[in-house]
Amino acid sequence: MEGSAGPEAGERLRGLLRASQEIVGDLALEVVLRRIVEAACELLQARYGALGVLDPEGLALEQFIHVGIDEPEARRIGDLPAGKGVLGALIHDPRPIRLEELGDDTRSVGFPEHHPPMHSFLGVPISVRGEVFGNLYLTERRTGSFTEEDVELARALAATAAVAIENARLFDDARRRQEWLAASTSTTVLILSSPAEEALAVVAETVHRLAEADAVTVVLPTADGRRLSVPIAVGLEADLLMGSSYEIEGTITERVLRTGEPELVSGAEDAEKGRVFLRGFIPAGPVMVLPLSGRDDARGTLVVARLADRPRFRAADLETATTFANHAALALELADARRAAQRMAIFEERDRIARDLHDHVIQQLFAAGMSLQGIGLGLGDRPAARRVDQVVDSLDTAIKQIRASIFQLRDHLGPQGLGIRAAVLEVVSDVAAGLPSEPVVRFSGPVDTVVDAALAGDVLAVVREALTNISRHADAHEVEVGLTVTSTLLELRVADDGRGIGTVTRRSGLDNLRQRAERRGGTFVVEELRPGVGTVVRWQVPVEVSG
Repeated sequence: MEGSAGPEAGERLRGLLRASQEIVGDLALEVVLRRIVEAACELLQARYGALGVLDPEGLALEQFIHVGIDEPEARRIGDLPAGKGVLGALIHDPRPIRLEELGDDTRSVGFPEHHPPMHSFLGVPISVRGEVFGNLYLTERRTGSFTEEDVELARALAATAAVAIENARLFDDARRRQEWLAASTSTTVLILSSPAEEALAVVAETVHRLAEADAVTVVLPTADGRRLSVPIAVGLEADLLMGSSYEIEGTITERVLRTGEPELVSGAEDAEKGRVFLRGFIPAGPVMVLPLSGRDDARGTLVVARLADRPRFRAADLETATTFANHAALALELADARRAAQRMAIFEERDRIARDLHDHVIQQLFAAGMSLQGIGLGLGDRPAARRVDQVVDSLDTAIKQIRASIFQLRDHLGPQGLGIRAAVLEVVSDVAAGLPSEPVVRFSGPVDTVVDAALAGDVLAVVREALTNISRHADAHEVEVGLTVTSTLLELRVADDGRGIGTVTRRSGLDNLRQRAERRGGTFVVEELRPGVGTVVRWQVPVEVSG
């Protein structure tokens, strides 16, 4: 401030100290940024001021906090500056710029309609730990043009602002980490005590809230690994996204599933990283794709998106969200392991019952039948002999029924003994919370010997989609699920007595089920249970029953 009059210099120094105290008096970043601009306008007698926050690449403005232009006037002007002209010059060459007449500079690009006239201009960069965080812009000095002394004051204020911004960012990061950590603990408890579908919904809703996202989807690969499905969606267009499926090839989720590493996508310009499916439903800009890492590999991903005009996700956002997703995936693994242990206990008990039925009950019934047959032969043609024959026939029927029950008790699908019957019952149990009553489930034929792992994935997907649609839309009182296998055909039938088909507004889920049937040479039909009442879903595919 060389050459300044003593009293005036002292007053400006005191003003700088007051401004510095105001800036560092808060730790909320948004408040700090606005206070910086307000303090600069007051200290340097500027009518208008602004602070432009640079994007992570440092190439354009991501935020623009302005003072001096009220909101109605700002709306008339239109879009906020993106960092062109003189503003862009300060971005590309972060050194102070002082102009007596803004419009005379060759870098000036003019003002939009309804913009107030501006003449004198002063811009200085704000550097945080050697990185340019943004730029401070001041225009229209109330008494003449900006001076070299003003430049020095602005630089001093920018240095103080840099410290305040860094402190606010550190405080904000610490607060967010604490929120994510607390959510991780509570979410783990919920996951361990909830069905699989509800657990995934809890994870998606928590990420949607803490990441300040506009949409979050849970994306899982199908059994054949060629497609991706969206069982859970939260936020914008959730109804359209939920239940949809698409080809895995060329997507960012494919990349994340392969590498197990999260991906941060700044905007549509990062398309070379892979395709983001939900951009076909919402105008998404910044996206995080987080792996749900299992014991051996990623079991799926969380796709977290903000709208194109929202701030981009920072590296700190990606780190905290990934840590949460890893904790959630571990909790899901533990929940799966616990359910598997419970199933194994059930299977072991069923196997014991089956052995007892075979080794004791059937043998006793068979011996009783043989004894009765001997007695009947001794009675000749008397009426009592016919009565004994009827009892023997009843015993034979009972033995056949018990043998069928033994066959059903002993599942044969999968290395851990989890049969399609048990898997269907588990899916029904997961979805039953949203239904008015427990669905009636029936099996017929050699189901477990015919349905392999790949076909089981399709069957379970059909059951889940059909029951989910009923719980959301049908307003039904009774629901039936039937899985029947003959020598040539597998038929899955899901029926309800609800309000009927009505007008279908979202077809992605039904189209997915139809595609599953057609890939196997089968058919998929949705029709009314009876005129105007209820719905029946029939999913049929050809099968081969050996020997």
